[in-house]
Amino acid sequence: MKIFRIILFILHLGLLFLLTGVLLNAYIPPKIFPWLNLLSLGFPILVIGYIMLTFFWIFSWKKRAFVFMFMGLFFLNPVKRWVNYSSESKETANLKIVSFNMKSGKKGIDKIKDYLEQKNADIIFIQEENGQLKLNNLEGEYSLPVIRLYSKYKIVSRKNLFENLSDTDITSQCEQIDLEIKGKIYRVFNVHLQSFGVVKSMVKLNGSSEEDEKKVKNIVKKLIPTFKSHQEQVKIIRESIDNSPYPVIVAGDFNAVPNSYEYYKTSEGLKDAFYEVGRGSGTSFHDYKYPLRIDYIFTSESIKPVTYKVDHSVNLSDHFPVVATFKID
Repeated sequence: MKIFRIILFILHLGLLFLLTGVLLNAYIPPKIFPWLNLLSLGFPILVIGYIMLTFFWIFSWKKRAFVFMFMGLFFLNPVKRWVNYSSESKETANLKIVSFNMKSGKKGIDKIKDYLEQKNADIIFIQEENGQLKLNNLEGEYSLPVIRLYSKYKIVSRKNLFENLSDTDITSQCEQIDLEIKGKIYRVFNVHLQSFGVVKSMVKLNGSSEEDEKKVKNIVKKLIPTFKSHQEQVKIIRESIDNSPYPVIVAGDFNAVPNSYEYYKTSEGLKDAFYEVGRGSGTSFHDYKYPLRIDYIFTSESIKPVTYKVDHSVNLSDHFPVVATFKID
């Protein structure tokens, strides 16, 4: 039994080390050490393992349980970016936003159209749009491949942020749009960071050690270069946010999980609406049956989140729609 506990203790220290590595994504970019970003994908598993071992030490009446409980406090905020149970906001919302990757409408353009019109949102950020979506109650100019913004408000100006980005593909799109909302200008960013090009067949292991090993290596070969491309794309977005003379709203499909470099860099100085007012699971991509939150809405401090919901009740894409409300002055 003593040897067994020593093994568990070493395992627990290992999990603590790996979880700490995930937090370092806030400081170390993928071009320097991309493996930390890769580690962020396993954060839910690492946390669950850490919690289970902590309870083991508690039930074993070991003093080390208090040490691991104390160290676990450092991971409360990172966990809240995945699963959150915030208190209900007392603010009254006057702005409704929907962000949705519709996967080119493969599950039915008409169903998507009906759903979005029923939501009666003020602004809708769409990713992976194929030019077929027409909404009756909103204006939506098709200006860039992959993404489109629909709005009840006047568009003052728009800019393709990735226009001069050479190391990218068509899945990488970001549009900066200035909107006049209630007599005030707001700068919004509709984001779709570069896709990894990973499909179900690539991640499904079949039990053959040689073939499974080859699959894992192929996946890593796709992930690492994409992390590095994301760094360049996020840098452009970050500079535009920092230089904005107006309050900003940044929404879309980042193809990056919470606690990743992309998340930390983009959210600097901004509010993550899910972290502020979200409840339950933030999982927005459901194709792989693994908790992946990759769709976000970030806002300036002056824009107050009131509600945030990942609508798990609809199956219109491999993403769930994100619906949030805000209070603006």
